[in-house]
Amino acid sequence: MDGCQSTIPTSEGDLHVVAAAHHIVKALGATKNLSDDLRKILIDLDAHLSMITSNTDSKGGRGFVNVEERLKQAERKILSWESDPRMIWDSGPREASKYLEAVDEIQTLVDGLQGLSVHENRKQKELIHHAMSVLQMAMSRLEEELIHILVQRRQQFDPKHMTSRSTQRDVVYDESFVSVEDEPTEETSSRNCSGDEIGEYIVDLIHADVIPDIKSIAKVMFTSNYGPEFCEAFIGVRKETLEQYFAIIDTEKLSIEDVLKLEWTSMSSKMNKWTWSMKIIVRVYLANLKGHDSWLLELGEAVAMGPHQPEKLLRLLDMYETLADLLRDIDTLFSEEAGSFVRLQFHELLESLGDSSIAAFEAFRVAISSNGSLYPFPGGGVHPLNKYVMNYIRMFSEYCNTLNLLLKNQHVDVADQVIEPDNGPNLSLSTSCPMACHLRSITSSLESNLHRKSQLYKNEALQHIFLMNNIHYMVQKVKGSELRLFFGDEWIRKHNGKFQQHAKNYERATWSSVICFLKDDNPGSSSLSKQTFKERCKGFSIAFEEVYKTQTSWCIPDPQLREDLRISTSLKVVLAYRTFLGRNSAHIENKCVKHTVEHVEKFLLDLFEGSPRSLRNSRRW
Repeated sequence: MDGCQSTIPTSEGDLHVVAAAHHIVKALGATKNLSDDLRKILIDLDAHLSMITSNTDSKGGRGFVNVEERLKQAERKILSWESDPRMIWDSGPREASKYLEAVDEIQTLVDGLQGLSVHENRKQKELIHHAMSVLQMAMSRLEEELIHILVQRRQQFDPKHMTSRSTQRDVVYDESFVSVEDEPTEETSSRNCSGDEIGEYIVDLIHADVIPDIKSIAKVMFTSNYGPEFCEAFIGVRKETLEQYFAIIDTEKLSIEDVLKLEWTSMSSKMNKWTWSMKIIVRVYLANLKGHDSWLLELGEAVAMGPHQPEKLLRLLDMYETLADLLRDIDTLFSEEAGSFVRLQFHELLESLGDSSIAAFEAFRVAISSNGSLYPFPGGGVHPLNKYVMNYIRMFSEYCNTLNLLLKNQHVDVADQVIEPDNGPNLSLSTSCPMACHLRSITSSLESNLHRKSQLYKNEALQHIFLMNNIHYMVQKVKGSELRLFFGDEWIRKHNGKFQQHAKNYERATWSSVICFLKDDNPGSSSLSKQTFKERCKGFSIAFEEVYKTQTSWCIPDPQLREDLRISTSLKVVLAYRTFLGRNSAHIENKCVKHTVEHVEKFLLDLFEGSPRSLRNSRRW
């Protein structure tokens, strides 16, 4: 009906048809359970038929009485709120609905009056002018209501939610690979290997319960051709909210030169805020993006061109994934020809972030290989380099799709460097993907470095303790996380064998010289001579006490590994000592037997605790 002009019925039969149609429309309009769209159609049709009737009446001298009365009734509703200090939407949904109905009525009357064919009718022009004035008044009020809703129902942003995956388990790095605390064994991952995000915090700074109110205002204002006014008010408030959001997260505009001068702690914070800011601007504030894209691009470009340091890797991956996820929105937002330059900038930034991520990954590998030590790590425990690397790569599984994409072109070159594992023809997809090959290459470099560090110990037994501890730690980190998918069971089996072999080598290097005092040189004889027995007992006591004094300061951090080695050692030493004393029981009463079997067995429980002690102050004595 919009855009059509009503033809005035001339015959009495036509008038009866119009009257009958009008009656039917009113009857249908009174029907319950009508959809909003159908009810709107019937209201418009009712108004249109009323206009035809009014126009016919004007020829008979009755004028636009019906239209004028409807306009006055709707106007009274509009004017009643002009003198009311309250806000309409604060007064409840019923009042808001009545106000919108009044505005709809005025718009319907305007459409109907403008659709009549009699344009020279003075009364018609007066009514149109009057209705347009009331409609403009209502639009101004709806604009005020919109701003009030957006401001009053603003949702406060909580900065504690502003974390990325790389900050949920952040690691500290410096040139010496400062240690990080071990994490709990129960791991929670915000993302699995298929790339699905779990429980990501969604930010919108307007409460969801007012969205229907905003939509209802938008519908009326756009229908009345006041769409630009709605957009201006909406964008104005959202822009102000956006600026407040940036103030909360302390996002300042920095030049590329300023970014390149930042220390790593500040840089890390800026990179984390970048990922959140980009998501908010593109996903929540699409209408405002064109006013904020340049400085975000500059920050991204500065980060991408800066030094490719290992500690940047996870942050770079966050930025890369964020931008990759948003590119479709960006391409849609800047789909016109004028926006092609902006689209190109974002795509070029994504490529730069990808290149920087690859460079940081390679820098990570180089840093592992080149990390040197001047002194052995005290006690032979798990080296900080090992802790840093294993905790760091454990987070890579959350970026597996991205890393596979970025590393695929280097897959062949890196695979040649990886000696382990050899899983044969049934190599699984996970263990053969680019990231898996790179991870095993990294741990191979780590293991080689640990072997070099073990040579710093002068004591051969401590070398084996150090390697046993560190390889066991690597295995536990792989077994207890999604890294297992990329390393495979064969790698785990082989490295289990490695640390177990170092445990055996430790026993051989430490206890062979001690147990040699307990050997029977003459298997055919019943016992040793008294003098020989005395010398053997003295030699064993001195050797055992020296081991005790030295190895109580050594450290095996893992309780189960420590217990297993104690049991294995006890089985060998205690059994040999018991057999030795039993075979020479005739001399036991002699004072040359300094330690009983029970004492030796208890003393062994003090080993590997990391606190040096002697038998004089042993708690077992």
